[in-house]
Amino acid sequence: MSEFILETEDLTKEFAGFVAVNGVNLRVERGTIHALIGPNGAGKTTCFNLLSKFLQPTRGRISYKGKDITAMAAADVANLGMVRSFQISAVFPHLTVLENVRIALQRKRGGSFDFWRSRSVLDTFNDRAKALIADVGLTEFTDVLAVELPYGRKRALEIATTLALDPEMMLLDEPTAGMGHEDISRIAALIKSVAANRTVLMVEHNLSVVENLCQRITVLTRGRVLAEGDYETVSKNPEVREAYMGTGDA
Repeated sequence: MSEFILETEDLTKEFAGFVAVNGVNLRVERGTIHALIGPNGAGKTTCFNLLSKFLQPTRGRISYKGKDITAMAAADVANLGMVRSFQISAVFPHLTVLENVRIALQRKRGGSFDFWRSRSVLDTFNDRAKALIADVGLTEFTDVLAVELPYGRKRALEIATTLALDPEMMLLDEPTAGMGHEDISRIAALIKSVAANRTVLMVEHNLSVVENLCQRITVLTRGRVLAEGDYETVSKNPEVREAYMGTGDA
C-alpha cells in the first residue's frame, strides 16, 4: 500500500484559454493534515473541484488509494471514501441538527434516502446520529433548526454530516472562513480530533490554523505549485512570502 492516499500528475484545467490549474503534482500522505494555500486566484478551489470530481481536468491524472479516479463521477469518488465539505454552507437549513446528520447516515443505504418509510425506520439512525453530534460538540443543539445555529456551529454540523459518510479522506474547503477567534479555535480542535484516524486535505486562509494543524503544506500561485513542505519551510521561502504572506514577518 502506497504511503500516499491521493496523488495528481500534471493536473491541469483550462477555461476558454485561461489556465486555472497548471501542471499540479500533488501527493498527500495517509494519516496527515495537508493544507493547500495561496493568494486569491491561485487555483485552490478549482484544484479542489478537480480532486472531488465536480470538474473534469483538461489533462492530467488523479489517483486515490492507488485507483485512477480521473474520469469518475463525484458520487462514485465519495463512495470510495473521499468526501468533501464546501466553503458555502451545505446543510438543510430548515431541518434540525439531528435530521441533517440522519439524512447523511441514510446515504449509506444506497441511492434512496428513505423518504417514504415510516418514522420508526428512520429512528434507527438516531443513536449513531447523536454520537456524531456529540463528537462535534453539538449535543445541546440536537433539536435546533440548522438555520438558527451560530455560524461556527453550522460549520461543525457540516463536519458531522461529512463524518456520517464514514470517509477515509476529508476535503475541507476553508473550514474557518468568516469565523471569530473562539469559533476558529473550536473548529481547529475539531479538525484535529477527526483527523486522528483519517486523512485531511484542506484549503485554508488562516495561517495560524495551518501552522498549528498541518504537517505538510502546498502553496499555489497562478495555478502552479510554488513551494511545498512543513510550515517552517514554506513560511521562510522568499517567493511564498512575496506571493502569499507579504514581504514582512510571517
